[in-house]
Amino acid sequence: MRCASITVTFSPDPVLVVTQLRALPDDWLRLVVDNGTSDDEWALIEPAIANLPGVEVMRLGANLGLAAAQNRGMEYLAGRGDCTHVLLLDQDSEPLQGSASALADAHSALVARGYPVGAVGPALRDPVSGVQHGFHQVVGWRWARVNPVDGAPVSCECLNGSGTFMALELALSLAGMDEGLFIDHVDTEWSFRLLASGHRLYGVPEASFLHRMGDRTTRLWLFGWRVWPVRSPSRHRYLFRNAVLLLGRSYVPPIWKAWAVVKLGLTVVVFALAGPQRLAQLGNMVAGVRDGVLGRSGAL
Repeated sequence: MRCASITVTFSPDPVLVVTQLRALPDDWLRLVVDNGTSDDEWALIEPAIANLPGVEVMRLGANLGLAAAQNRGMEYLAGRGDCTHVLLLDQDSEPLQGSASALADAHSALVARGYPVGAVGPALRDPVSGVQHGFHQVVGWRWARVNPVDGAPVSCECLNGSGTFMALELALSLAGMDEGLFIDHVDTEWSFRLLASGHRLYGVPEASFLHRMGDRTTRLWLFGWRVWPVRSPSRHRYLFRNAVLLLGRSYVPPIWKAWAVVKLGLTVVVFALAGPQRLAQLGNMVAGVRDGVLGRSGAL
């Protein structure tokens, strides 16, 4: 197994990016795919990563979207011919000590036991509140989050994109990420496409990442304390557009579709009552639904 990571950046915090790259194994190739950060901003970032061993940079020159950046990175790794597995990362995730290696080890162990592994992913923890995000499972008729009490990998229905570890050949054989989604729900769609292809997803509790959802997070009481992402109005337009697009796809599980409709409704209520920029938020949510119904894809 020869591993590489792909970190997609867009106007990132240099400290967070360096912290992330240093947390990865020294013998991994670490590829940073920059998605249109301005030259002035990049001039502040480049010195921070220039002296890190095993780090390469691909600058795309424009914001092509998260999915396209991940695909360009995977295509580059495939062209090198010396990488077999890849770890996908957002710019604001931090693997804790040994967690990246734990994902690789878990993947190898599951494959050795004969499981059709599509991807494995870590337990995610919000760095501000400390709340664990858990792993998605279908429990009865509910789309639920579970927090395993031991370190054994658990079968799950969906993995967060940041922290997804998988075989590079498998990812490319399924045509990579859906670039039409641009950013939000890229990981959701990919998870469901892997499951539809006959593969399985596993959460690895002993691999732990600090991960920031949205622009920031807040704690919200909603039948129990939850970490609720606070997103910009434009991000909510993508989120709602892409959720509506996924509702029309046959390989997306019906339980997720029902949960997504409820979650979108709750998001409208939360931001209508207490969110920042209420009118802009609601306007972009409505626009996102319209975009999805009309089948619009790509950048908005």
